[in-house]
Amino acid sequence: MRPPISTIRTRPSVFEDVCWRCTRLQLQWQSELQLARLANSRLQPLRSGARRFFARSSSLPPRKSVASDYFLSNPFLDRTKTSRNVRGLQTSGSPASPGGQAASQAAPLNADAAPDPATTLPHSDDGLLPHRRRQAARRNAAIAQQLAAGSSPAGSPAPTDTTNLPPDASSLLAAAAAQHPADSLRRKLSALLSLSKPRLTVLVVLSAMVPYALYPVPAFLSPTALVDAAPSLSPLTLLFLTTGTTLCSAAANALNMLYEPDTDSKMSRTRTRPLVRKLLTTRAAVLFAIGCSITGTVALYFGVNPTVSFLGALNIALYAGAYTPLKRISAVNTWVGAVVGGIPPLMGWAAAAGESATADGGWRELLFAVDGSSFGGWLFAGLLFAWQFPHFMPLSWGIREEYKAAGLRMLCWVNPARNARVALRYSLAFVPLCVGLCAVGVTEWSFAVTSLPVNLWLVREAVKFWRHEGHKGSARSLFWASVWHLPVVMVFALAQKKGMWQRVWRSVTGEPVMDEEDEGEWEDED
Repeated sequence: MRPPISTIRTRPSVFEDVCWRCTRLQLQWQSELQLARLANSRLQPLRSGARRFFARSSSLPPRKSVASDYFLSNPFLDRTKTSRNVRGLQTSGSPASPGGQAASQAAPLNADAAPDPATTLPHSDDGLLPHRRRQAARRNAAIAQQLAAGSSPAGSPAPTDTTNLPPDASSLLAAAAAQHPADSLRRKLSALLSLSKPRLTVLVVLSAMVPYALYPVPAFLSPTALVDAAPSLSPLTLLFLTTGTTLCSAAANALNMLYEPDTDSKMSRTRTRPLVRKLLTTRAAVLFAIGCSITGTVALYFGVNPTVSFLGALNIALYAGAYTPLKRISAVNTWVGAVVGGIPPLMGWAAAAGESATADGGWRELLFAVDGSSFGGWLFAGLLFAWQFPHFMPLSWGIREEYKAAGLRMLCWVNPARNARVALRYSLAFVPLCVGLCAVGVTEWSFAVTSLPVNLWLVREAVKFWRHEGHKGSARSLFWASVWHLPVVMVFALAQKKGMWQRVWRSVTGEPVMDEEDEGEWEDED
């Protein structure tokens, strides 16, 4: 006859995993405990095969602290024990750990309670499932990194999903600056470089250089222009473009950090930035931002053209004056930030268009040309605008609780369902944008074919992100897909620029380079 259910101290949902033979052993063991307490004797460890399940000396624990895990079958143990050593059955309250006896008497064992990742110390992962070991390793590495950077992991909400975010470059540079003396030059330079957000600045500069290189300059197609005139794409212009864009981006990022040091201190990825850690004074940061903005816009004005200089100044104003304050007010800030990301490609296109301008070279000719030569720049701007959403939405979803605690209104926690829909919606825009670049003569039609698998890969990950709303690893997959998607598409576009390989072939074989009009004249003479 089976013992009554009330004698089994386990959860009702796992009765099918309980071995009734072990239950009888439990009842026998409880009676032995009562006899041992009466006799005030020393209880020796009891073993089942090679597994030690209980060891206690001197004072015996109360009845409710007896671990019921031993009376459950192994499959249930594999599902429930996330922070214990299953093979040794040692918990934080076991005699094998310091203060184990006091901990076991103060806090009874609870099978339903999960360990807090923000406060749990590194433990032995022996016996855990592989994905649990990887999660524990990442959690312990993050705690160690934060402690090494001089910040405590307690005090900010832990991410609710393991998105495996890349480390913030500004925080890493600030941590490196803190290791040098306060009056050293390396400390000051590292802190100033941290203000510029180097990784974001590099992305902005590259997004301006690619459209500059892909502009269909007429000098490439005209043999007389190559002989009688200077090259249309000047390396000096490219140098001024990259330098000015870098300084404008650094100024915008520095102003952003100046505006929100309080919210940066509440988020794990930004709490070690230089202004939060007082590595720089506010006055030094303001002077750095003003100096970069003035120098960058002047370099673009005199080295490129006034239109590009205006776009650089507009980007600083939008990022620091509109996007940053809107983060506390409305989720529309993400769309304003996407506009900021779409302006650098337009700057690169306008820089190349200014070198081949036939009229006054004003902003109407460079950005809204009658012959449609400006379509390529707007298509690149649209591509970078759309890319912001499948990139930022999964990134913000992984730290949505931190955004919420900091008071920043992001779709990831304001409306998670819409957050996933927006990422999917804009991921679908890459296919027509790539086809549009082929249609306006920026790239060969083969670019529409080669870019299609990459675009479909991003769409597939966005569909998974939308279907699961970021859960089941879909946020992490979409984030890394977006990280690889943009450089691959840019490289494909550069490798399939309109007419590039025909000119390379003619230069290798020695055939004369001619345009369609010259070829028609030769046919008439023949």
